[in-house]
Amino acid sequence: MKVICFGVRDVEKPIFEKYNQNYNYELELRSESLTPENVDIIKGYDAVICRASDKVNREVLTKAKEFGIDYVLTRTVGYDHMDLEAIHELNIKSARVPSYSPTAISELAVSMALTLSRRSLYFASKAAAEYDYKILPEGFAREMKNSVVGIIRTGKIGLESAKMFKGLGAKVLGFDPYPNPNANGIIEYVSLDELLNQSDIVSLHMPYIKGVNDKMINDEFIAKMKDGAILVNTARGQLQDESAILRALKSGKLYAAALDVFYSEKLYFGKKLTEIEDPVIKKLVNMFPKVMTTPHIGSYTDEAVANMVEISYQNLKELSSNIECKNKL
Repeated sequence: MKVICFGVRDVEKPIFEKYNQNYNYELELRSESLTPENVDIIKGYDAVICRASDKVNREVLTKAKEFGIDYVLTRTVGYDHMDLEAIHELNIKSARVPSYSPTAISELAVSMALTLSRRSLYFASKAAAEYDYKILPEGFAREMKNSVVGIIRTGKIGLESAKMFKGLGAKVLGFDPYPNPNANGIIEYVSLDELLNQSDIVSLHMPYIKGVNDKMINDEFIAKMKDGAILVNTARGQLQDESAILRALKSGKLYAAALDVFYSEKLYFGKKLTEIEDPVIKKLVNMFPKVMTTPHIGSYTDEAVANMVEISYQNLKELSSNIECKNKL
């Protein structure tokens, strides 16, 4: 079976090749994202494996069907980049990777929160950029054991993050319509308003559902947060109103923000920030070190990539062999 994979970074190629030894797919590994503009390159393949940066819309899927491609999979947890309605209408088989490494994303969320809370980035940036080695009052920090951390949604990633924060001594609050039975002794469940009002750090670990939680981090959401809190979003950019976050940072309502995602990040992948025309994004980036921004690197670890590749290969095997695929979309 000929399989083309998009958004494959150089450091990931050995992992794709290693796990293919058990499947023997005829692989084509592409670094670019799949878009309507370059969709013709999938002609001649039997299956496509994409990632979140790809634009798998109706136009792309229609072309795939015209080319005789019956399998279009994503190696990600989220699938908002996939037009599921078109997938089903065109009778294309698809699947996702429901979990590849909760630890990878949790480590990023906790490390970003700790860096901002401890003010270490402030001093490091002063030393590097200004050769300033003074101890200033702006760097006076609260220890994590004296902090309250709020986790919004407590699935695998949320629970793993809670364990890490708890291990640092923080009190951990959680909000989830469906409390995790494995969170006993780790998370104290409260209402969303209570969590926002009490938390020094608020960390999001939820999926984006179009039409349900678009830009839920807005002015109203932030107004309910504790003054001087830190916001962490390593989940999905569509959950946040970046203009609202910028206003809150400028006013001092938020002390800092850690953003591994942006609302329109697909427009920014692979580009330098000088090429980005969005003034809000530029202002947020320029607020460093109060604002930490990273290019959606939550899953950019050895373990995460290995799991997403191996599970994707297995998903394709099950779909193409008419075996029940538990990860089918």
